[in-house]
Amino acid sequence: MPAARVFRWRLCLLGLLMLLPLEPVVAALAPEQRESVVERAGALPRSHTLLVAVDGETVIDEGFRGHRTDGTANIKSLSKTLIAALVGAAIDRGVFESVDQPVVELLGDRVPADIDPRVNGITIGNLLSMQAGLERTSGGNYGAWVASSNWVADALERPFVAEPGERMLYSTGNSHLLSVALTEATGRSTLALTRDWLGDPLGIAIPPWTRDPQGIYFGGNEMGLTPQALLRFGEMVRQRGRYGGQVVLSTAWVERSWQPRTRSFFNGDDYGYGWFITRIADQPVYYGWGYGGQLLYVVPSRAMTVVVTSDPTPPSNGSGYLNKVEALVSELIEATTVTGMSVSSDD
Repeated sequence: MPAARVFRWRLCLLGLLMLLPLEPVVAALAPEQRESVVERAGALPRSHTLLVAVDGETVIDEGFRGHRTDGTANIKSLSKTLIAALVGAAIDRGVFESVDQPVVELLGDRVPADIDPRVNGITIGNLLSMQAGLERTSGGNYGAWVASSNWVADALERPFVAEPGERMLYSTGNSHLLSVALTEATGRSTLALTRDWLGDPLGIAIPPWTRDPQGIYFGGNEMGLTPQALLRFGEMVRQRGRYGGQVVLSTAWVERSWQPRTRSFFNGDDYGYGWFITRIADQPVYYGWGYGGQLLYVVPSRAMTVVVTSDPTPPSNGSGYLNKVEALVSELIEATTVTGMSVSSDD
């Protein structure tokens, strides 16, 4: 079967699954496995913390090499997952029309006058799924981009290397354009929105982070959160947008974020809106990934959320470390017993 047809078939099946009602999951981690997982996590060359919640209960809360789970960590590109959540909250509130809204409608006079006309067709959804088509501002282009005097103009004036909506081109500039759009549409900083829409209902602190030359908070890098705060965010998403009796995000948005839209060039995993999508131990898993090994995993079928933070300044950002962390997640999945069923994204 052609790859494009397979992708469409998987997407349609996923949509049908999302319409089915959820049944409760009662899960528990085997106590004898806890020590093994903690030991292996501590032995990873760059690991800083490991947090695991199962069925709403924190079962592992460990720091390594002098790091604590209540200490602020630079979550790097894992912040893209939070930016995607803010976009969902903006759509839920009617601040943005939909994922199909052209981003230039929200950027106002920040859009350069002489851009390629195809920029007008880039939607919010294209930015979320890294399918804008513009030359990347990440990788080898990152340094020049953040050194520029205007990050918005620099990102939008880059040449097209694909059409909008086509292949995935992972680019931090895409996420930053979303941060700018949020600020322009609300008249409030991305920091204020993050505190209001995520921090307050989750009961977590959101410290200020890096801003661009025009004062816009960096959308997609350099955000600082504690691992414990990340765990709460992950638990909210696992519970389809609810936390502590409050609706933080709509269930529809969470499920939409988890629908595969393209595929990562780095490791072959699917990608939705700010979330990578894979299978570990034969279970569907959704994860956010930041440079150096800042990782948030949500495993709905095991009612599990896993947070790993690591040294954010390694010599490279290859997938080798990710594979080692995924081996830990696999062990956790296999060691967790489940009573009940949960309908989750599957193929």
